[in-house]
Amino acid sequence: MVVGTARLVLSLPGNRSLKGKRKVLRRIVDRVRHRFNAAIAEVDDLDVHQRLTLGVTVVSNDASHAQSMLDTVVGFVATAGDAVLVDRRAELIHLGQGEHLGAEPGGWDLGSDDEGWDDDE
Repeated sequence: MVVGTARLVLSLPGNRSLKGKRKVLRRIVDRVRHRFNAAIAEVDDLDVHQRLTLGVTVVSNDASHAQSMLDTVVGFVATAGDAVLVDRRAELIHLGQGEHLGAEPGGWDLGSDDEGWDDDE
């Protein structure tokens, strides 16, 4: 499994309010979710009127497909017209490689009752 993540920083020139920022955010997020079936959310700069930082995540079984999906989403956001893309960073994370995730260092073995999350914490 390959998880592709991207952090996009957009400038909102001329925006003067959080209400205006939320309107642009909602439009971009709704379009990306509907068109590309990707996870997307605002991840930073929550109270900054003229900057919007988004996190995008895609999942695939192939690294080149995950990279292509991210490139397509980034291209779409960059040409959305509501904001100007000023920075982007992407990373591909390879998990499992066909093995059970519990066998990986740092993975979880969900079949065991004595390991995992403790509900009391």
